[in-house]
Amino acid sequence: MKLCVNTNTYHGFSLEEALNGIAKTGFKYVELTAVAGWTEHVLSGMSAGEIDKVKTMVSEKGLSILGLSGHCNIMDDDGLKAFLENIRLARKLGCAYIITSTGEAHGGKDVEDDEVLINNLKKIGKACEEAGIVCAVETHGGVYNTGERMNQLVQRVGSEYVGVNYDTANVIFYGKVKPEKEIANSFPGLKYVHLKDKDGKQDEWNFPAVGKGYVDFITIVKVLEANAYDGPLSIEIEFTPEGPGPLENVNKAVADSYNYLKKIKESFV
Repeated sequence: MKLCVNTNTYHGFSLEEALNGIAKTGFKYVELTAVAGWTEHVLSGMSAGEIDKVKTMVSEKGLSILGLSGHCNIMDDDGLKAFLENIRLARKLGCAYIITSTGEAHGGKDVEDDEVLINNLKKIGKACEEAGIVCAVETHGGVYNTGERMNQLVQRVGSEYVGVNYDTANVIFYGKVKPEKEIANSFPGLKYVHLKDKDGKQDEWNFPAVGKGYVDFITIVKVLEANAYDGPLSIEIEFTPEGPGPLENVNKAVADSYNYLKKIKESFV
């Protein structure tokens, strides 16, 4: 299981600042963020030269790009088109994975028609197969807010290139379930995991460094191992509505997360 950091953790900071902080901690992999209007560390409209510059910057920091957070509202035609463009971006960046939600993240609408969603995910699966990339659909708000529901969805899609991205804090915040007990329900569709901690009340926006909240990551790792999961573990820290404060606070949270996870399992890559 490879550890990486979702650069959305550095929301409000530049990609270079994010890469500098991540590289200093010991992490070797990154999940770049390409969410238009939110965290735009990379974007689908980048030129070949701009993409090469990003790849060089990542490499010079001793990092490798593992995935792309490319959330779009895939329930409408424009959002689907934008996500297909993000798949092409992910291929150019050398990503093995791309992440999206079902539609409601970042201002989109919730799922109103499962058949539209499934048909669009089948189109996404075909595009991902051609690109050699796996799309992992994130447990988020609305209908698909638990691993069980998301696994049922991807089984209906029926593509090995479309799977579940299990977010360990989103299932608490949106789905009102305990991830250490519920994550097993995301198999066999589980392809990607966002390791995100949770503190405060169930519906309180409070996502601290991994190991600083109450999510039982020790049990979660044991469940993953028991189910032979060998995909990425991507750290995402979203702090509180007030934000993290200065850059050094984000860097410390990332370093604390790395140190905590290596104590759980030294063999994490």
